[in-house]
Amino acid sequence: MRHWLQDEIIEHGRLPLLLFLLGFIGGFVFIRLSVRMIRAEVRWWPGNVTPGGQHVHHVVFGVVTMMISGVALIAVYEDATQTTGAVLAACFGVGTALVLDEFALIFYLKDVYWEEQGRASVDAVFVALAVTGLLLLGARPDAIINVADFRDNPEAWVRLVLVLGTLVNMAIAAIVIAKGKIWTGLFGMFFFPMLLVGSIRLSRPGAPWARWRYRDRPKRMARAVAREKRYRRPVVRAKIYVQDLIAGKPSVAHAKAETEVVLERTVHAAPPPPVHEPVRR
Repeated sequence: MRHWLQDEIIEHGRLPLLLFLLGFIGGFVFIRLSVRMIRAEVRWWPGNVTPGGQHVHHVVFGVVTMMISGVALIAVYEDATQTTGAVLAACFGVGTALVLDEFALIFYLKDVYWEEQGRASVDAVFVALAVTGLLLLGARPDAIINVADFRDNPEAWVRLVLVLGTLVNMAIAAIVIAKGKIWTGLFGMFFFPMLLVGSIRLSRPGAPWARWRYRDRPKRMARAVAREKRYRRPVVRAKIYVQDLIAGKPSVAHAKAETEVVLERTVHAAPPPPVHEPVRR
């Protein structure tokens, strides 16, 4: 473990990234524990911060922590040691966890922490963990280009080709993410063939791409809905069965029936974009 830390992390300058990841995980675990303790009304656990009756969400503390640690990182960038950078990176990771844990609040502009839309926060956290983990392992989001070649090659046309390749990579990733395939888009930036496959295949029915491109194509939208149900069905069924198992009454029949109810409620076509009527004077 010591050799791995020295050879793979410290020698490659990744100690701040490792401390950011550990701070992020620690901050997320702590705040999730805290909100559950508050929800359970545990007496000895500190409650919500409510000065003057105004509930201060922990995203506020996250933003402040990120601002302080981020500015400090910039201020000491030139002459700080790797240890100093690692400590500040850990603080930045804690602040990031507090912000992303309430990502749904920022996105929907309303408190949906315990509602179904609140799962967007969990998705954002896992995406951040996955990307940070890949970077920590040495992966780079340059599936088309090689950064070292870009820096070392003096030829202008080579640099132009590499820049264009980067732009193509980012554009395809944006299309994949617009199709609702967040994980495919992110991992595809590290493995380009995955990105290509994701850009060609059907969009998820509730994604922005489906709203823009499938509005006048009912057959394609129907295919997208059917495909979404087909792929989500075994996952939802397994989740319901595990929940029943924990509750003490597992039933395959109940899991199958409840799965169809959940799919009908959650998988549906995206609504068409709003039509703005011209203002009459």
